Amino acid sequence: MLQVYNTLTNSKVVFKPIEAGKIRLYVCGMTVYDYCHIGHARVMVSFDVITRYLRHAGYEVEYVRNITDVDDKIIKRATENGETCSQLTERFIAAMHEDERALNVLPPNQEPRATAHIPAILEMVQTLIDKDYAYAADNGDVYYRVDKFDSYGKLTNRKLEDMRAGARVDVNDVKENPFDFVLWKAAKDGDVSWPSPWGEGRPGWHIECSAMTKCCLGNHFDIHGGGPDLPFPHHENEIAQSEAANGETFVNYWLHAGAVRVNKEKMSKSLGNFFTIREVLAKYPAEIIRYLLTASHYRSQIDYAEEALVEAQSALDRLYTAMDQLTLVADVSLEGPYLERFNAAMSDDFNTREAIAILFEMAREINRLKRDGKPQAATLASQMRGLGNILGLLEMDPQSYLKGEAGEGDLADADIDALVEQRNQAKLARDFALSDQIRDQLKDAGVVLEDSKQGTRWKREL
Repeated sequence: MLQVYNTLTNSKVVFKPIEAGKIRLYVCGMTVYDYCHIGHARVMVSFDVITRYLRHAGYEVEYVRNITDVDDKIIKRATENGETCSQLTERFIAAMHEDERALNVLPPNQEPRATAHIPAILEMVQTLIDKDYAYAADNGDVYYRVDKFDSYGKLTNRKLEDMRAGARVDVNDVKENPFDFVLWKAAKDGDVSWPSPWGEGRPGWHIECSAMTKCCLGNHFDIHGGGPDLPFPHHENEIAQSEAANGETFVNYWLHAGAVRVNKEKMSKSLGNFFTIREVLAKYPAEIIRYLLTASHYRSQIDYAEEALVEAQSALDRLYTAMDQLTLVADVSLEGPYLERFNAAMSDDFNTREAIAILFEMAREINRLKRDGKPQAATLASQMRGLGNILGLLEMDPQSYLKGEAGEGDLADADIDALVEQRNQAKLARDFALSDQIRDQLKDAGVVLEDSKQGTRWKREL
């Protein structure tokens, strides 16, 4: 029985799809005016894991994640760069896809762009005007009339009268209510714009998602997800728009990923603790970053810090070391008590923390079986890898992972292997001075040796 935490009810509830065996899922994607940061990575990886598990559980998942490719920030950045908005957005969409591939994030089934859905946006705005939920203001903008939607604020448990009490009202504002939000923005000189019944302009941010969800998934679908900053006002406004325009329930379950903090502080450029995905990838292997983002429950707040990444590497090392020196079976049957407990953990609101704890139980048992020379070690290791794959982890060859990738100026694998063999020969000859000299030479080159009964293994330090 799958349970999810629904932001709409602030409770964990039993999940029931609208159509048996099928799930329609929409996640708010990136506004593409810059490189994706580590907070974006949290959302990417969280919903990638959720989608992977739902498919493993037997659901047919239609996963849609949009791209906002017209926005104030995009226009401002393109103007500063002396390029067109499309040149800017195409470059950063390509960069986003590179980051996703590096983090082993599978592409969504559909990736709609706002600029490709202008006719649908215009149609929805007109519908809202016709139903008296929206109005064209004197400045050429079109606004949503929040007073008209009785349940406005239901996602975040806010009441309009309470919000009004603390609101600053601009006497020159063209809006009827300070909380009315823009559906269509009148074009300014040099803006990207499209013709409309209300004059040249472009869509507001919120209406983009309402139109794209309708086009891709219909009026009513199963799950809507996004980052921790989106419930208000973005998702609240999506509900108001979509339910007013379509006349039916918009979404059954709302899922939101937790925030990323950096050294226990909110990530921001002003604090100098803002990291893009590619900046982090330049320092740490991608799977270590993915492990850090997966090891905590998707709703929890996580702290990005050097110590956390070192711990993530140590944890992955233990799992890969358990699989090392075993003949793994790619299509091993996933069955037995470990699978049952893994599924139970993931069916409890996608509890990756508990699911990964089960992988470590398996690793301890694999190590015991290896010490005892039991052939079951390889089967269990194959099953552990299969469960890890459901989370997008443990997909590398153990030896390749444990050795690490050579950076620019690093010793090549063949050179390290030759030095390790030279050291082994020195030890056999009881030339311990040479043996220690080679160990120190490799250490200075960022290579750590691990001696065991099975021989000497090496790996590159981060």
